[in-house]
Amino acid sequence: MTKIALVLYPFGVGAVAVNLFFAGLIASWMGLPIIPPAWSVIGGVILGVPVTWIFARHIRTLMDRADDGGHDINS
Repeated sequence: MTKIALVLYPFGVGAVAVNLFFAGLIASWMGLPIIPPAWSVIGGVILGVPVTWIFARHIRTLMDRADDGGHDINS
């Protein structure tokens, strides 16, 4: 699962950074300051770790399920 997480990490960082930036734009409608793009990228680097780890676990589960013949692992 670690290899999957390492491969997916750049995509996780990008996704989190974009979402943080757009959340900052939406928050500006409520009078909050806009998050600078650099802060969004830094937040993406930090928050991308747990997000990518969770997504990699999900992908690993799907791969295990496919190797099992498509049946539910718990049954």
